[in-house]
Amino acid sequence: MSKKNQHVVPHGNDWAVKREGGKRATVVVPTQKEAIDVAREISKRNSSELIIHRPDGRIRDKDSHGKDPYPPKG
Repeated sequence: MSKKNQHVVPHGNDWAVKREGGKRATVVVPTQKEAIDVAREISKRNSSELIIHRPDGRIRDKDSHGKDPYPPKG
């Protein structure tokens, strides 16, 4: 089964939501916030990870919406 993790990545002057391993963007929007909102809904629906990248491509943040192997203690 292929991974369904969602990545928010820069796309020219816009932001894209891409499925992990996918070649094409699921959606392209003007702001990172819009891309995060779309990707969060997709990752919740698929019980997968949301990975948010910085404009330079480095990972900024991650959010798990599935079975986290290392859930927070508390």
